[in-house]
Amino acid sequence: MTETVVIVGAGIVGVSTAIWLQREGHKVILIDRGEPGEGTSYGNGGVLASCAVVPVTVPGLLRKAPRMLFDPRQPLFLKWRHLPRLAPWLKAYLSHCTPDETRRISDALFALTGDSLADHQALAAGTGAEAFVVPCDYLYVYRDRSQFEADAFGWSIRREHGFRWDELDGAALRAHDPIFRPDLNFAVRLGGHGRISDPGRHVKALASHVEARGGRIIRAEVTDVVHQDGRVTGVRAGGETIPCSAAIVTAGVWSGSLTKKLGLEVPLESERGYHIDLHEPNRMPRSPVMFASAKFVATPMDGRLRLAGIVEFGGLDAPPSRPPINLLLRNIRAAMPDLTWRGAKEWMGHRPATPDSIPVIGAVPGIEGAWLGFGHHHIGLTTGPKTGRLLAQLVSGHRPNLDLAPYAPSRFTRR
Repeated sequence: MTETVVIVGAGIVGVSTAIWLQREGHKVILIDRGEPGEGTSYGNGGVLASCAVVPVTVPGLLRKAPRMLFDPRQPLFLKWRHLPRLAPWLKAYLSHCTPDETRRISDALFALTGDSLADHQALAAGTGAEAFVVPCDYLYVYRDRSQFEADAFGWSIRREHGFRWDELDGAALRAHDPIFRPDLNFAVRLGGHGRISDPGRHVKALASHVEARGGRIIRAEVTDVVHQDGRVTGVRAGGETIPCSAAIVTAGVWSGSLTKKLGLEVPLESERGYHIDLHEPNRMPRSPVMFASAKFVATPMDGRLRLAGIVEFGGLDAPPSRPPINLLLRNIRAAMPDLTWRGAKEWMGHRPATPDSIPVIGAVPGIEGAWLGFGHHHIGLTTGPKTGRLLAQLVSGHRPNLDLAPYAPSRFTRR
């Protein structure tokens, strides 16, 4: 039976969900207060990072974090006036810094990231967005082998999930890509990854396909999901109620207020991320590069090199900070000393962060037709198509070939 499904949020998760729902035969309506692909889905690092299965909350973070906050060379920032509001979430977040919790979280993340390139290719097929999906390697660069070996715990987790890689020492790294400074002497090269050559245009192309297939895209603020007698009947947006039989909240960090109205308290925090686009660079790395010690990525894109990374906790309302941008610029100049560019554009956005580093995917308990899909931290682009397909299967009454218990909204308490 054809149903009308409203999707709140037109980033990569929402647009992916719309496409998969259309392929299941549903009518879809996408609602966002902005244009498709202009939020976090525009500003991400552009890497389809299948290997991004190790959460930030690894063992040892609790010891290192205070020092990092007071060192301007470290990629962790905090707006101190936000600390009182952040503290309960942060306490829960840091409680997961144990080996067992890291492995549990990694298992949940791998189930979403592991086939990212194939997931994106399947989503984009026939949409006009295929050209933005580029298969490539993914390079992790270290100062030397000893620095790599200090990350042994994270790499052991990747190995347990089946990842294999080439190790490039000294001359082998320079033969692979001579763009790096001479004292960067070790790298890990992972095959089977991908990149999106223009994330914003990619999501817009996917959204245009939704419209071409008869979907509606409405620009409005969603204020409520209407439900009666335990089932969804509509979505209130822009002063009107839009009838529907199911509603899916995929609004990233802005999902929390709607979720509360559905009776579920999901602790969400903004993990503020920054990027700089370096336009018309004189050189490009061969593939996306993660500079492991500095925790930022440099990704080749159409006409520009994007530098992305940094974690800043400062809430939704504070303006962008200057130190994270300055750090990205210092780091790229140090890593690629011969790099020049004609112009630069800066951006700051909000990654939706749950306290256990696992996204929320599934049904709202007790309300038929209410679904959630958000909280992907820094892997939203990587996992967007997989999340969208899972949500479409659930709405259509199919049983996904994946244990969804780790992502269940019910793991958070109802008000």
